[in-house]
Amino acid sequence: MQAPQFSLVLATYGRAEDIGRFVNALLAQTQSDYELIVVDQNADERVAPQLAAAVAAGKPVLHLRQAEANLSAARNLGLRAARGRWVAFPDDDCWYAPALLERASAALQQGLDGVVASWFELEAAIPSARAQRLRLEDWRRLRGGDASSITLFLDRERVLQAGGFDERLGVGQYFGAAEETDLLLSLLSAGCRLERDSALVVHHPFNPVRLSPRRTAVARSRGTGALYAKHRLAAWICWRGLLAPLLHALTGRIAWAQALAIVQGRWQGWRRWPHAGDAS
Repeated sequence: MQAPQFSLVLATYGRAEDIGRFVNALLAQTQSDYELIVVDQNADERVAPQLAAAVAAGKPVLHLRQAEANLSAARNLGLRAARGRWVAFPDDDCWYAPALLERASAALQQGLDGVVASWFELEAAIPSARAQRLRLEDWRRLRGGDASSITLFLDRERVLQAGGFDERLGVGQYFGAAEETDLLLSLLSAGCRLERDSALVVHHPFNPVRLSPRRTAVARSRGTGALYAKHRLAAWICWRGLLAPLLHALTGRIAWAQALAIVQGRWQGWRRWPHAGDAS
């Protein structure tokens, strides 16, 4: 069987109807050279009915199971099963603009190892198209901009060479975020050519800004702190990351409770990363 151009690895836990929306968006794509790999972390059968439309349409669908709820591990499982030249990691509650895969294909033919699409909330206006090369020096200063995993379209072989997602990072882990930034830092350090392209649109439901529970905010911030140690970022960048939330609280931009949770998490992540295997 000929390998598809795109492998779309969708890890899911706790959702059902949203997956159906993603499948419907896939069936409306102007380019159909893809496979869908669903890594199901649910104990029940809620996911299979949502894939029925793609199966009925004759699309390649691989439904994998994973008992442990670990987002990074689930994506790596799908990555190892993927056959496509390019790999993407949609969330189970996002969906693609109709021409996304066609435009991503055109962008990736320009000698790139990957592109970063734009994430748009349901009610956001889409700006004019603009392409911008990602630079390692910006990302090592943590000034590369936002790059959620759902917006990444990457050379599968380069991602495999980089080791995929670090399974110690991500939702549900002690280091509860930053897995996509970690991957991009690894790819850029390996000399990969990556570009941000705002013409590529990934939609996501509109989520009003809410304060995360303290435990969640601390866990997510540990992921950022882990990056400080793992990638040996300059000390001034690490200390800037610890002081900035306090300055934001002083100027009223965020609440003190939020600032302290961020600082606590970043400090713990920075100091605990060398002992990541013991983190709990």
